[in-house]
Amino acid sequence: MNQTAIKGFYKLCLSTLIAVYFLILVGGVVRSTGSGMGCPDWPTCFGQWIPPTSVDQLPPNYKTVYSDYRHNKNVKFARYLSFFGMDQTAHQLLNDEDVRQEADFNAAKTWVEYMNRLTGVAIGLFIIALFWRSIKFRRSHPKIFLLSLITLLAVIFQGWFGSIVVSTNLTTWTITLHMFIALVIVAILFYLLDLSKSDENGGMDGTPLLRWILGACMVTLFVQIFLGTNVREMIDQIASTLLPRNQWIDEVGPPFLIHRAFSWLVVILHLLLLYLLRKTRGNKALPLFLIILILGTLLTGTGMAYFSVPAFLQPIHLVLATITFGLQLHMYFNLNTEVKLVFDNVK
Repeated sequence: MNQTAIKGFYKLCLSTLIAVYFLILVGGVVRSTGSGMGCPDWPTCFGQWIPPTSVDQLPPNYKTVYSDYRHNKNVKFARYLSFFGMDQTAHQLLNDEDVRQEADFNAAKTWVEYMNRLTGVAIGLFIIALFWRSIKFRRSHPKIFLLSLITLLAVIFQGWFGSIVVSTNLTTWTITLHMFIALVIVAILFYLLDLSKSDENGGMDGTPLLRWILGACMVTLFVQIFLGTNVREMIDQIASTLLPRNQWIDEVGPPFLIHRAFSWLVVILHLLLLYLLRKTRGNKALPLFLIILILGTLLTGTGMAYFSVPAFLQPIHLVLATITFGLQLHMYFNLNTEVKLVFDNVK
């Protein structure tokens, strides 16, 4: 394999990963500012490639127009759900009046959502370039080509599903699925980084026990992200009732208490991981950075709980959690154990 070409692919993959994390941050800002429905259609925004800045630029009946537009799209989506046996979900989607409700035009929210979409377009271009670069490796390193293709297909699906999130008026389960597709894309990009890294990038020595503990940390963090998404869904619903912010957490109730209690398991496992990593050879900065990320996630979560869910902390909390997940993957792929050596022979 041409080393110059593979190094170029590695750098492009790293740039793409950074861009994806930036998109996750922007998506968090969209949610925390309530701008998700700033554009009621997709891929255009109010039927325009450059969104309006004033309600005067829209027809008087714009709410009816875009409510009908989204409903027609949901009818098609409901057919897919029914095809996969999700008849109840399809029925609820088509008969929930809240789904058809159209928000008042807000220029600030429209442009926040539009910036999110422009960032998404940039990510798409990165992924296309990554796939194009991977074509030359289809014979010498077919895994790189195959995973690049899967990433491209996943991003295309993510873009389409983003339009479903909008058409369903930010239905909670669609937002959750949209988020976890993003995590899958992050995971694939980290694997591509591992496959394309040069030998001098090295790794970390460890034992199979260390790998199991690291795997447990990854699973618990993934569960914690899911629990946090559940809490976020409920907060979105509570916020729509115009209840004061200082009452949001109390209204969430048990799901928040479970999310908070589970965080201690995440912390304890990561402290155990740090203890085991102290006895290994390799990069010592990564374990320390991992603990800093875990503590940062814990502190931002605590800040939201005790300071009435400030909007600026929400995207930070989300990004810290997803960066932590990515760093765990990076360490997992670069951990040199007997299991890892067997896996490397398959590459």
